[in-house]
Amino acid sequence: MVSEYEIKKEICEIGKRIYNRGMVAANDGNISVKISDNEFLCTPTGVSKGFMTPEYICKVDAKGNVIQANKGFKPSSEIKMHMRVYKERPDVKSVVHAHPMYATGFAIAGIPLTQPIMPEAVIALGCVPIAEYGTPSTEEIPDAVSKYLQHYDAVLLENHGALTYSDSLLSAYHKMESVEFYAKLLYISKQLGGPKELSEAQVQRLYEIRRQFGMTGKHPADICPNAKSGKASCHACGGSCGSQKTQADADIVASITKKVLEQLGK
Repeated sequence: MVSEYEIKKEICEIGKRIYNRGMVAANDGNISVKISDNEFLCTPTGVSKGFMTPEYICKVDAKGNVIQANKGFKPSSEIKMHMRVYKERPDVKSVVHAHPMYATGFAIAGIPLTQPIMPEAVIALGCVPIAEYGTPSTEEIPDAVSKYLQHYDAVLLENHGALTYSDSLLSAYHKMESVEFYAKLLYISKQLGGPKELSEAQVQRLYEIRRQFGMTGKHPADICPNAKSGKASCHACGGSCGSQKTQADADIVASITKKVLEQLGK
């Protein structure tokens, strides 16, 4: 079993990574790790994530109350956002919040990352919605994020930044990298005349590949009612598409599914 000290060291290492990659400035961002049902390690407020050492890390309970913190350190005021994720997603073991330049640019512009432009992003993220703006350190942000937690493993925060979460700290960090890379590629392709998006059939094939891999977390390929019934899911549906499909839509979906499965050798 990994000791708390080793987890604290890993948090510091990830903090250095997000700082060195320009995903945070000054004292921005925060990281947390679940170590038991009522114990969480988290980064302190007012400290650069690029210069932390293990003694900086605080321990809180499921309500964000301090269990242990060295003198001069206290949890980030945004711990409420982390706690909401853990409460509503029992599978999540770590949360990372940062302000990556391109992804935050899309969040400020009010543009979600929903265009299917590369296989890796489609398989890993599906798409990244935007949670409505909330005042930092209040329940407004957790409330805004809550509606997306059951459908996605990453969300942009309107006029604020990005939030990723997963079953390990490294995975949560990798999702943040993926979000930023996706946003940067989308931005660049828009400057070059606009991206050539993957077709619906190509997206559905990638979704099927994800399901075959048995990848963990939440994703449009898994939560869509169509996908649950064995049909092709719709990109960026957020799980709300099932009740609004017409018979014609269902026929199209069934046709696409058949073609995808034929290509996969089913």
